[in-house]
Amino acid sequence: MNKYEAISEEMRNRIHTEYYPADLPIPDELTLAAEFNCSRMTMKRALDILVAEGLMLRKRGHGTFIVQAPLRDETVNVISEDSKGLSNLVLGKKVDSKIVSFEVQFPSDEVARHLSIKKDTPVYSIIRLRYVDDEPYVIEKTYMPVALIPGLNEEVLYASIYNYIHQSLELKIGGAHRKIRADKSNILDQQYLDCHPTDPVLEVEQVGFLNNGIPFEYSFSRHRYDKFVFTTVSISK
Repeated sequence: MNKYEAISEEMRNRIHTEYYPADLPIPDELTLAAEFNCSRMTMKRALDILVAEGLMLRKRGHGTFIVQAPLRDETVNVISEDSKGLSNLVLGKKVDSKIVSFEVQFPSDEVARHLSIKKDTPVYSIIRLRYVDDEPYVIEKTYMPVALIPGLNEEVLYASIYNYIHQSLELKIGGAHRKIRADKSNILDQQYLDCHPTDPVLEVEQVGFLNNGIPFEYSFSRHRYDKFVFTTVSISK
């Protein structure tokens, strides 16, 4: 086993045993490199593994945080530090929303696990249809802890939840952990996205994190196969 792999394994064990406080960044790379008697590049490579696994989240200028709801399974995941919300991703186009349902409820086991909350913690349950230039674009099902994102109402839902989080609540979004998969259209897709029963859809499952690693959103965005393209760019360093 290479040294960076041994270090990443030790750091992984520290995460599982809650060695580091959940609400604070872990020590910086130089401090950890001194502790593990290795170079900073070796330490960075070890931490890169944990970031890729979704166990840690880097935020420039703030440090590296432990993700409090790690998703570890055999599916392909995409980890992104760029979480802007639909309104900010399609600038220059008209974005409208239709509220399909909006209520406060107690979370299921799955929702509570992904949001790293207890089952008696109230959450918003939101289903919205989003239009771009008057065409149905995506149907979103979203869960958010009420205590963490207070004050959501229909006025916010008709506009931009992410802008509300940034501007009104003055919270900073750190990134997201995403799974992208193909699926068959369901009743909601057929009703609101004009899908045929045989049409495929692209589903994006996402856990969004604040810049301290606390999950604030668990959502499913379902897109028509002919209305969504996922593009990624890899840059060698």
